[in-house]
Amino acid sequence: MTEQLLVVEDDATLRELLAASLQLAGFAVRSVATGADALTAVQHARPDLIVLDVMLPDFDGFEVVRRLRDSSLGPSGPPPVLFLTALDAAKDRISGLSAGGDDYVTKPFSLEELILRIRAILRRTSGRTPDGRLTVGDLMLDPDSHQVTRAGATVALSPTEFSLLRVLMEHVGQVLSKEQLLDLVWHYDFGGDDTIVASYISYLRRKLDDAEPKLIHTVRGTGYVLRRPPQ
Repeated sequence: MTEQLLVVEDDATLRELLAASLQLAGFAVRSVATGADALTAVQHARPDLIVLDVMLPDFDGFEVVRRLRDSSLGPSGPPPVLFLTALDAAKDRISGLSAGGDDYVTKPFSLEELILRIRAILRRTSGRTPDGRLTVGDLMLDPDSHQVTRAGATVALSPTEFSLLRVLMEHVGQVLSKEQLLDLVWHYDFGGDDTIVASYISYLRRKLDDAEPKLIHTVRGTGYVLRRPPQ
């Protein structure tokens, strides 16, 4: 299914460029010029992600996100947000992320990088519930309580197993190499022996994949992927 994006940018030239480029990248795009129009657009048709300029003519993008979080948007909650702005000071990045943004790109920017960041956010948030939990099929991971369940049954995981599962769920459908997993889970802090990845994948499979459908898959010569079960 094609992901729906909302572009909020008051500069008409940049707005048109973004809309055209994102459409070429395979997204369905709606674009507006003000914060008020953005709030109205989200209420009428919730997008999968908002590309949101900070400096808008009515109120800033941070305020847009605050109002979205306070509004009634049903069980799915507010969509993820990528801030797009000329403000590049550290305090501005902190303000954006603290307001509820999922990423922050400063102008001038590369369209290729913007598209990659959008896709990364969509991967991370596609199975995330409004309270922050990750779900893939009947598998649920709660980052706050460090609780994992499968088919409603609690699964006890070590801290490293939990971190590995979280990374796999945040990148659902994406094949991750052993090197990527070493970086994302272990940060190479033990010398970088990639045999430990296979060991921990085996631990997870014994605890999570003892029944159908299997969720963790090996892609020979490439790495590992956690896939959604067939509908």
